[in-house]
Amino acid sequence: MDQADKRRTGAAGEEQALAYMPGFGNDFETESLPGALPQGQNSPQKCNYGLYAEQLSGSPFTAPRGTNERSWLYRIRASVRHTGRFTKVDYPHWKTAPHVVENSLALGQLRWNPLPVPTEEQNFLRGIRTITTAGDVLTQVGMAAHAYVFNADMVDDYFFNADGELLIVPEMGAIQVFTELGKMDVAPSEICLVPRGTMFKVTRLGEERAWRGYICENYGAKFTLPDRGPIGANCLANPRDFKTPVAAYEDKETPCRVQVKWCGSFHTVEIGHSPLDVVAWHGNYVPYKYDLKTFSPVGAILFDHPDPSIFTVLTAPSGEEGTANVDFVLFPPRWLVAEHTFRPPWYHRNIMSEFMGLIYGRYDAKEEGFVPGGMSLHNMMLAHGPDFSGFEKASNGELKPVKLDNTMAFMFETRFPQQLTKFAAELDTLQDDYIDCWTGLDRKFDGTPGIK
Repeated sequence: MDQADKRRTGAAGEEQALAYMPGFGNDFETESLPGALPQGQNSPQKCNYGLYAEQLSGSPFTAPRGTNERSWLYRIRASVRHTGRFTKVDYPHWKTAPHVVENSLALGQLRWNPLPVPTEEQNFLRGIRTITTAGDVLTQVGMAAHAYVFNADMVDDYFFNADGELLIVPEMGAIQVFTELGKMDVAPSEICLVPRGTMFKVTRLGEERAWRGYICENYGAKFTLPDRGPIGANCLANPRDFKTPVAAYEDKETPCRVQVKWCGSFHTVEIGHSPLDVVAWHGNYVPYKYDLKTFSPVGAILFDHPDPSIFTVLTAPSGEEGTANVDFVLFPPRWLVAEHTFRPPWYHRNIMSEFMGLIYGRYDAKEEGFVPGGMSLHNMMLAHGPDFSGFEKASNGELKPVKLDNTMAFMFETRFPQQLTKFAAELDTLQDDYIDCWTGLDRKFDGTPGIK
C-alpha cells in the first residue's frame, strides 16, 4: 500500500475521498510526511528524511513572472535514477505532427461512432488512438486529438510526455491519474491535465467493460484560463474550481518500466522501483482536475446566438492575440431563452479546425448520429452546422424558455488544419453517411417577400 492509500483509509477501513488544493495558477505547497518540505529555501545542503531536492521547470528560467512555472520536488531518488539505457518501443497508433498520410478519404466533414471495446487486455497507453494531428511538435506549436479505450491498469508502467501536456477527458468509466505530485480521481464530466514532462500512471475506478475518453495533446504554450473581457470577474471557469492534488508517493521496490514520448518517438527503460516517489513539493507547475459541471455559461438573454468562444474553458495561446494554438470549449446544460432567434449554433465556415466529442446526452445541433464516445471533425473552411432535423425543429418550435439538460459536448479547436491519421481514415466506426444529415436543406427562396 502506498502512502496516499494509507492516508485515504479511515479507522473502519472505508475509502476516503482524495484531498485537493483549490485554485488555478496558484503557488502551492504540500507534504506527505511532517517536515519533509524545507522552509525558507529550496535546496538545503541536506534534506529531511534523506530526500533529494530537484526542480521541475515548465518554462524557461527567464520567463516573465506571470508565465514562469516551476515546482521544487523532494523525492526518495533523484530523477536521474528513474532513467537508464533507453531502448526504442513502438506505439503504432499514437502519431505526432507533422504527420501527413495519404489515405483513401477525400476532403470532407467527418464523424465517427465510439471506439470499440477491446477484446484483448490493454492499458491506458496501449489504448490511445490518434485521430488527428496539427502543427509541428519540433517547433512546439499545434496539437493532436486522441481517443482512448482500455481495460487494464498501468501497474508497473509509468509514462511521461516530453512533447506536450495532456488534457484527459473521460467519457466512460472513472480513472485515477497518479502523478509525481499526487493522485487525481477523474470521472466522466470531469477533466484533468498532466503537465509536459510529469511522470504518471493511470488505473481504473469502478466496474465497467472498458474505460473510454478523449485526449488533447497540446504541443504549444500551456493551457490557461481565457480573459473574460466585458464578462468581467466571474463566470465561465472560475479559478477556485480547479483542484491540484496533495503530495502522495509510492514506495515500491519492484521491477518497473518508465516510458517516454520525445519528438514523436517512444523509448522505455527498466528500473527497480517506482518513479512516483515525491514526498513533498511546492510550486506552480502542477497537475489539476476540473469538474465541468461547475462551468458557469453565459449566453443570449434577448436575441441572436453569440460566438461559441463564450464557452471556452481553457485556452493555449499562439502568440497572435485572439488566435489560439488550441481551445478547449464546452457545451454544457443551459437555458435557451432568445426571442425571434434560431437558437442552435448557426451554419458557418471557420478558419479554425474543430474536433468534437460527446461525453453524455445529445448535442443540440445534431438530432441523431452523434453519440457519447463519438467524434466529429470539421476542418478549416468546411461548412457545417445543424442537421436537417435540428434545423426544422429549431425553425418551427415555440420560442419559449427551454432547458438544454443531460448534455455535455466539447471541442478541441485549433488555428491549424487537423491532419487525419490512417487509423482514423480506416476506422470501421467512420460514418459514411454523415454528409447526408444535411440532405433536405433545400432551396426555399422564391423571390417573393416574407418569411418562408
